[in-house]
Amino acid sequence: MAAEVTRGTIETDVPARLDRLPWAGFHWRVVVGLGTVWLLDGLEVTMVGAVAARLTEPGSGIALTAGDVGIAAALYILGACLGALLFGQLTDRFGRKKLFILTLVIYIVATVATAFAFTPWLFFLTRFITGAGIGGEYSAIHSAIDELIPARVRGRVDLLISGSYWLGSALGAGAAVFLLSALPADLGWRLAFGIGAVLALAILLVRRHVPESPRWLFIHGRAEEAEQVTADIERQVRDSTGEELPEARGTLKIRQRKTIPLRMIAETAFKLYPKRAVLGLALFVGQAFLYNGITFDLGTLMSTFYGVEAAVAPVFLAIYALGNFFGPLLLGKLFDTVGRIPMISISYLGSAALTVPLALLFGAGALNQWTFLALLCAVFFLASAGASAAYLTVSEVFPMETRALAIAFFYAVGTGLGGIVGPLLFGSLIESGVAGNVVVAFLVSAGVMALGGVAELVLGVRTEQASLEDIAQPLTAREAG
Repeated sequence: MAAEVTRGTIETDVPARLDRLPWAGFHWRVVVGLGTVWLLDGLEVTMVGAVAARLTEPGSGIALTAGDVGIAAALYILGACLGALLFGQLTDRFGRKKLFILTLVIYIVATVATAFAFTPWLFFLTRFITGAGIGGEYSAIHSAIDELIPARVRGRVDLLISGSYWLGSALGAGAAVFLLSALPADLGWRLAFGIGAVLALAILLVRRHVPESPRWLFIHGRAEEAEQVTADIERQVRDSTGEELPEARGTLKIRQRKTIPLRMIAETAFKLYPKRAVLGLALFVGQAFLYNGITFDLGTLMSTFYGVEAAVAPVFLAIYALGNFFGPLLLGKLFDTVGRIPMISISYLGSAALTVPLALLFGAGALNQWTFLALLCAVFFLASAGASAAYLTVSEVFPMETRALAIAFFYAVGTGLGGIVGPLLFGSLIESGVAGNVVVAFLVSAGVMALGGVAELVLGVRTEQASLEDIAQPLTAREAG
């Protein structure tokens, strides 16, 4: 790590100026340019699941086994976890913009390479690198979005962006149905991966015009540049809305640094804010266990217990995905008005409570494929909002210098624990063919999700409509004080 360089102590009103801005075209550019990473992830995960059967067929041009497909999925998740940790640290050190450009380029290159994979080992490698790009996107993107979006709407915007994962999922399922049925066995799945690369290129063109976070700039000794970027954002907002901007109220005194030592970042989470660290872990593990366990195994569950054919399974997945999207879309505003603690608690505890009758009715054989899907959509209408709020929470409750790495850490740990154990548990119990065994998996998932809701009730932080600097004072501001 480069030697630490201490800069001067300054007083800035940049955070207040950004938070008081009315919604304008600039903010839409941020949402489209940065937020669509979730859509890409949903597209990727669903696409692989939808084309998995085709990859194992003779004439696919790659000769994978069912076990190989599982290995590729695990490597994608592993890549996402490691990519989040690596690029999260680099994002806090070198800036948001450099990393959200770099990680998207990595994703594009790896996805295109996947489309041209001709051997299992190359497919494994490209899926790992694709996951690393997506994992790096999470830390770079969420930190930049929360630092550029006004405080009063930060919750609903963050939830909508996270929820766009399910739009990508629905798009991936629909595209897979067409590509696999209308094209030759060795071509359709390759074009399916090409869709993600084309979409990412369009996003990259928009993303080039999203500025560096002024908050990151002034803390890292680039106060003049932070002032210029903020003034340019204000000009764009005035031109877009035709309104004069209200007066900014409040300043922040900070001690500038060139770099923030990794040791300080680690101490912040577990010594300065230990309760918030426990909260982040509980939220991430809970949602990852429930989500990955059910979503990754939904196709095999439908085929094993309801006889749904593989060619029809993407239709059920598309409906399931849209149900997930409507949760953040319709409930997002309440996270800014009613508040974070009540809404996150309701999302986690409510989805856990709805999972219990779903499990019991499933075990009793009282559901067909459509009533099962309807109840599942009800569960995940709430769970989706809660899962999105997990990312929002860890992005808000830690100081700015540690924000990207905090997102990366909790994502990696949550996915590594809940996101791997959940699918393994569901997969093994579904394979038994006994409905009562799957009921156990549902109830365990409900219990883990409920623990996240209890953690929010006990440890939750009121962050709605508050400045990020008021929620968690920057470490450099503590030093200046």
